[in-house]
Order: sequence, then structure tokens, then C-alpha cells
Amino acid sequence: MNAVAHPDARPDLHRPGVGAVLISTWRVGTPERQRAAVDAIRTAWESRAWPDLGLLSYSVSIGTDGDTLLHYSQWTAEQDYEDFVRTYRDDRNAEIDAAVPGVERVELRRYAPIHRSAVRDRPGAGELPGTVVVVEADFGGPETGSREDWVDTVFAAMDEDAALRPGSGGSGVHFHLSTDGGRVLNYAEWESEQAHVDWLADDARLSEAWTRVHRHPGLVGSRVKRYTPALSLSAGV
Repeated sequence: MNAVAHPDARPDLHRPGVGAVLISTWRVGTPERQRAAVDAIRTAWESRAWPDLGLLSYSVSIGTDGDTLLHYSQWTAEQDYEDFVRTYRDDRNAEIDAAVPGVERVELRRYAPIHRSAVRDRPGAGELPGTVVVVEADFGGPETGSREDWVDTVFAAMDEDAALRPGSGGSGVHFHLSTDGGRVLNYAEWESEQAHVDWLADDARLSEAWTRVHRHPGLVGSRVKRYTPALSLSAGV
């Protein structure tokens, strides 16, 4: 069976059977090349049989920076990805590179399935988010529980935030812990890019609860990027 694209262009973040999540970033340079790369990915995948191994879904989002692409794939186990690399990846990448020369594959990180997740109960919460905000938080040491404690601290700040600023535009947060022990990734859903920009500009972000998040003893750095979901593929039926 071949790959099929899902109409809403988003992965099912709580899909049953997921044992590993791989997230990577490509740099392509311009908005035109971003769209061309997504089209090339779609063509390369839909023209081939879906890999006969533990790949459950493969999704791509376009960075609002006009440069990057975010790749989010779900697997039954990390070893399935290694099998894919050995047997299926090169010809797909070669076709994509021929269509869009000069793709820079920046980073690939491996994550466990979702550690903690929440969807805000607010008007319009059932609607598809227009923007995905990805927060990557890096931790400097292997202290047991440091990353988990930081996630709990974020949730405490969000609970306070929801009371102070109801209806701010965020609809869901989904936290992954990297398997190397060094990173937390928050895949957050927002109604629009502007809603997230406005939320960041609000003085409530200087609250004591958010200060505890930013000054957590294990945290050594973080980055925030915004994306628009563009393509989500899985095996056809």
C-alpha cells in the first residue's frame, strides 16, 4: 500500500502503538523552497509503497521563519527507524534533493512517546490549531527527575495563566522527553501565530510562576519556533 495524506495535515499525537518519536529540522532558505520541499516530500512518498516496518506516521510543518521544516515521525520502536534508514531512506532523499537542491538537514532527536499532555477547555478548542509552537528546553545534567519536574512546573504556570488570561489562544500542549536525557520538547497548539505573539508580549509572562519555569535549576537553554502544519502521511488502507 502507498502513503496517503491526511486532510488536516497533523499527526495523531496520541496514536496507539507509538514507542518512539523522531523529530528533525531541515533548513531550505526561502518560503518558496519550503513549499517546494513539502511538495517534493509528498511526491517521493506517495509514489512509493509505505515502508513495511514500524513507521506509523510522518508529518511535516513549515516554519514561519521562512526557512525551516519540522519533521515529526511516529514509530513502534527506535530500531524500526534504523531499519528504515538502511533500506528506504536514501532513494526518497535523493528525489527530494534533486527537486530542491541544497537542503540542510540540521538535527535529528529521538524522543519517548508523550510524557504529559493537556488540551485547554475553551470556546473553539475543538477547532484545528493554525500554528504549532515548538519549545525545545535543554538540560545540563542527568539528575533524575529534573526534566519531569520542569514539565510539572510549566503545568503549574499554565494553570495560573489560564485563571489570569482565559481564552489566550493556546489549545493544547504535548511534552516529549528525549531518550538521551538532555531535552524536553513541547509541541504546543495555538489558534494562530499572532495569538502566540500576543501571549508572549503580555506582562503576565513575568509572573512568579513563569519565573520558576525560566529559572529552573536544571534548565540551561531553550528555543521557541512556530510552524504551520503542511503534510501528514500514513499507510493507506
